[in-house]
Amino acid sequence: MNVIEHYTGSKISVVRGSVVDMHVDAIVNAANSSLLGGGGVDGAIHRAAGPKLLEECRKLNGCKCGEAKITGAYNINNARYIIHTVGPIYSGSKQDAELLSACYKNSLDLALVGGCSSIAFPGISTGVYGYPITEAAEVSLNAVISWFDEHPDAKMDVYFCCFRDIELDAYIKLM
Repeated sequence: MNVIEHYTGSKISVVRGSVVDMHVDAIVNAANSSLLGGGGVDGAIHRAAGPKLLEECRKLNGCKCGEAKITGAYNINNARYIIHTVGPIYSGSKQDAELLSACYKNSLDLALVGGCSSIAFPGISTGVYGYPITEAAEVSLNAVISWFDEHPDAKMDVYFCCFRDIELDAYIKLM
């Protein structure tokens, strides 16, 4: 495991595996705008959490790109919350990076408000949304470090969960 210790006492770690398996206060779902489940990590989280997650998500009226919403984790016993965020569909524009960065920062904001001290992120937008993994890793790492700088009193252990070797390699090169 590669770890960056930030001067605030927070840590950033890169791990091989799925967010569903992480023992953290909050796991992040790379959701679609409906929040009603889908493929990839979104489908895996919905399957693991069970039908009550879908019930709660229906009441949230979706989520806009770059924003985040929080629910209970239900049948995922190793987390208290699921934070749902909608990443951009990659187009190569400057706005893609801004929206992706917002996903990470808004998720961290919700985790902080929820009293969390640990959070696990999947690769947001790096699946069917087509965001190049190397670029996404750089945006996500910079977003988290920037969030730490903006919240010097917050203590948060952040995990980047890499389901594929290509994701793990991208983060290791950056760290």
